[in-house]
Amino acid sequence: MTLLELLFLLLIAAIAGGLGQALSGYSLGGCLISIVVGFIGAFLGLGLARWLALPEPFPVSVGGNSFPLLWAIIGSALFSAILGVLSRRRARR
Repeated sequence: MTLLELLFLLLIAAIAGGLGQALSGYSLGGCLISIVVGFIGAFLGLGLARWLALPEPFPVSVGGNSFPLLWAIIGSALFSAILGVLSRRRARR
């Protein structure tokens, strides 16, 4: 994987993380956090899709590697929503 491919993959993860955070209504931070949330969302969403035996409708291929865009957005939304619920509970105590 070249540097340009890695940067493109990070950009896709940042977009997926940002969209997932926007859908959940809870933002965890800036651009670097969106990249992390996008990658965690990709793992979470793809695992959920495989568990439910659902297809991968919008994979993005970068340098021979596939990134599950739709499942990354869904997983990012789930991940940030869970973190939002947990942080709100902790703030109420």
